[in-house]
Amino acid sequence: MATGYKEGSLDAPTRHALPWREESWYDEAALDAEMRRVFDICHGCRRCFNLCDSFPKLFDMIDESPNEEVEDLDAGQIGQVVDACTLCDMCFMVKCPYVPPHEFDLDFPHLMLRYRAVEHRKGQTSKADSLLAQTDRNGKLGSVFSDVANWATDGGNATTRGIMQSMLGIDARAHLPAFADIPFTNRAPALVRAPNPDAPGFGRRVALYASCYDQFNDQTPGEAAVKVLAHNGVEVRIEHPECCGMPKLENGDIPAVASAAARVAAHFAPLIDQGYDVVAITASCALMMKFEWPLIEPDNADIAKLSAATHDISEYIVKLSKTAGLTPVEAMDASIGVHFACHSRAQNMGPKAMEMLKLIPEAKPVMTERCSGHGGKWGIYSQNFDTAVKLARPTVRALEKTSPDYMVSECPLAGEHLKQTMEMGGSKKVPERIGHPVELMAKAYGL
Repeated sequence: MATGYKEGSLDAPTRHALPWREESWYDEAALDAEMRRVFDICHGCRRCFNLCDSFPKLFDMIDESPNEEVEDLDAGQIGQVVDACTLCDMCFMVKCPYVPPHEFDLDFPHLMLRYRAVEHRKGQTSKADSLLAQTDRNGKLGSVFSDVANWATDGGNATTRGIMQSMLGIDARAHLPAFADIPFTNRAPALVRAPNPDAPGFGRRVALYASCYDQFNDQTPGEAAVKVLAHNGVEVRIEHPECCGMPKLENGDIPAVASAAARVAAHFAPLIDQGYDVVAITASCALMMKFEWPLIEPDNADIAKLSAATHDISEYIVKLSKTAGLTPVEAMDASIGVHFACHSRAQNMGPKAMEMLKLIPEAKPVMTERCSGHGGKWGIYSQNFDTAVKLARPTVRALEKTSPDYMVSECPLAGEHLKQTMEMGGSKKVPERIGHPVELMAKAYGL
């Protein structure tokens, strides 16, 4: 037994910086050996059986192999496990007992990322994945031609959706977000209001980072965030230098993510020096800026500065309530089903949406900690859509259990997917919207 070996460590999980610039990281023989080492540990443990589809696939393939050994798996089977991973980070954050500093040194999501980085370097990223990852380009075009784009992507348009399915593999049944006519930052002069001088938080400053989704698609959470912050005395400016790169990370295009991270961090650095906190509306962006970027570019001072200054919107409002206090919130006697999104959980900050909603007098939030099944762009593909709906059904049942007046999720894609799953399942009470929790804060304030 190795010196210092211990089970059940209470040490905090740690993550290694990604050595993506080192040639050894792309060595396929070394990668295959590491995949099989980790898969063997996972097969013996099985704690993650009820997370994403990667683990059931892995366990079944090994169990059904001739010798029930990981060595029986061929390259195609290993690829299936990788393809089923959505990089939600839940295995690392909440399930795996063998993450660093344990000597097994197991980081399943970043191993899947390494595999995809090798594929991407070899030019094996699919055309659809490459196109969908160009979120800013797609968003700009979609906004300029919003009437045509929204007509073409509407679920009721069987002709165009059929073409998209045959050419890009995007399931004709999957909900696709509509494009806004005007980008969010272009609306800033009309949206941003003077901070409330009588609020306890007066004097604080926030640079609100709009994700590509907030910028070009659903702007309702961003509008609510601007109103709530200003009402609580916070000076707000809306920023969208460019996408955080999460879709490109999913593709394994780490050089592109690193490049974007450096530019975005440089954009925010002078604002941070002027006393601005950076607040992300979308949980995936906060996760990238806080945790993924520093692991990709650990020596970039601007990225380290941005990581330390970044907050999720729910996290920031809770922090404001504790440090300065909030403008009094009106009572709202309502039950709220709260979906605790994976990329909120992966920030390791606790259920801040729940904490925020509990600041509303008489509100009764109830949390559901289950995957929505959407997984970024993963769930819209034909080969994944039925599995995405299957994974969402238990989450829907949990949300529906208390028959809440409202349902919310900090992940905008999760909210739409959960609603669609309810519709497909014939739920008796499908909400008009499963929006962001900050929208209910704005509603409680009457904003």
